[in-house]
Amino acid sequence: MAFSVPDLPYDFGALEPHIDARTMEIHHDRHHAAYVANLNAAVAGTPQADMDINDLVSDAAAVSSPAVRNNGGGHANHSLFWTIMSPSGGGEPSGPLADAMNEAFGSFGDFQSRLTTAAMTRFGSGWAWLSVDGGGLVVESTPNQDSPLMDGRTPILGIDVWEHAYYLLYQNRRPDYVKAFFNVIDWNAVADRYAAAL
Repeated sequence: MAFSVPDLPYDFGALEPHIDARTMEIHHDRHHAAYVANLNAAVAGTPQADMDINDLVSDAAAVSSPAVRNNGGGHANHSLFWTIMSPSGGGEPSGPLADAMNEAFGSFGDFQSRLTTAAMTRFGSGWAWLSVDGGGLVVESTPNQDSPLMDGRTPILGIDVWEHAYYLLYQNRRPDYVKAFFNVIDWNAVADRYAAAL
C-alpha cells in the first residue's frame, strides 16, 4: 500500500497570523507531497512499501538508503508536525506532560528556552524536537529530514526550521517564526503523544 499525505486537520489559513495560509498550502501540498511521491518511488515493490512510516524510519537498514532516509523522514516528520499545531494552540501544557517537563528542564520557561535554542542553532535545514528518551524528556535537533526515531527516541513535538516552513512570512527572521510557533502548539496533542510514547 502506497504512503499518502494526510489531510490537514484545519484550513490552510487557520494558523494565521502566526503561520500564513500560502505557506501552509505550499508546505503541505507541494513539499510534503514530494516527500511522499519520492518515498513511494524508492520503496516500490519492496516489503518497505507496506511498513508503518514510523517503523520504516526507525529501521536502520531502511534508512541506510538516502532516498528512504530523506523522504521517509520528511513524511514522518511532517505527519507529526501538522497534528501538533492548532488554531486554538498556545499556552502551556498541564498534567503529566507538565510534570515531566518540570522534572527534565526545571520549568516550562526553561524548556521553551532550550527548544528555541535548538531551533536557532540548527545550521541550515532541520528540526528542533521534544522527544521521549526512555521515560524522560529531551530537547534535541536533527539535520535535514532526520528524525529522533532514527536514534531510538520518540518525537512528540517538532519545529520545522527548513526555510520553506517560514520564509514567505518571516523571510530570514527565524527567531520571529520560532517565537510565533509557540502560539500554535496544541499541547493536548503533544500530551497524547507523550502518553503513547510511555
